[in-house]
Amino acid sequence: MDLQFSVDEKKCIGCGECAADCPYGIIAMTGDRPWIVEVRQERCIGCQHCLAVCSIGALSIGGFDPGGSLPLAGNLPSAQQTAVLMQGRRSVRRYTGVPVSGKEIAFLLDTVAHAPTGVNNRQVLFTVIDDPEVMEDLRRTTYSTLDTMIREGRIPPGMELFTAMIADAVTSGRDHIFRGAPHLLVVSGPADCPSAEVDCHIALSYFELLAAAMGLGTLWSGLAKWALTRVAPHLLRRLGVPESHEIGYMMVFGRPAVTYHRTVQRRNLHVNRVASLIPG
Repeated sequence: MDLQFSVDEKKCIGCGECAADCPYGIIAMTGDRPWIVEVRQERCIGCQHCLAVCSIGALSIGGFDPGGSLPLAGNLPSAQQTAVLMQGRRSVRRYTGVPVSGKEIAFLLDTVAHAPTGVNNRQVLFTVIDDPEVMEDLRRTTYSTLDTMIREGRIPPGMELFTAMIADAVTSGRDHIFRGAPHLLVVSGPADCPSAEVDCHIALSYFELLAAAMGLGTLWSGLAKWALTRVAPHLLRRLGVPESHEIGYMMVFGRPAVTYHRTVQRRNLHVNRVASLIPG
């Protein structure tokens, strides 16, 4: 296994941080120089901690040039700014219909690809509808399929809520499932991943916060997930999601047709502070 590990000896200061921070002890120090322990190199999970922890950018792994990484110093938001973003994000159910640009979607997905995954397996699949016409096709097909299943009595037990929802959609034109959003993101992962569902949830959390920072709206759509997994899973296959994948969740997104001006306030904080272990 070639890790493409290299150290610029003219830059390296021999601090040993790369070896100390390697999760699997793949890097060791001989004197003041790091090297790869050959018998352990198969354990490498590609986390790039060694590249990130090197203060002067002397180390490369996987063929990545440390100069191509973004510096953290001076580029991070303050804790207060981050708190406002987290407290101020809203579940958006009203959209303008104006599509998000391909450049913005690419920026979102490229950034969210950095979200952590179990054992750094990085197998999360982002199935995105970035074309509003495709989204409209899915919307029509979903409602038509559900309407047919309701009339034929084929709605699975526990999903009867769709009966009233489809009736209302027919009479009022309300899109309860996708909320009129121009885009849909389905996040999935191979069922045999160490933590497929959790990986997906983490990725979507990253996505919604970055989207909020960009002025975009998002909604964790449980109705879309139910409709496309529990009621009409064949529609999910038409999106190209592999059958071997576990669906983490689905999120609609777009440009919001509503503006929120302040954070809300919460009183229901539940904390269990452990002062000592309960006798076993």
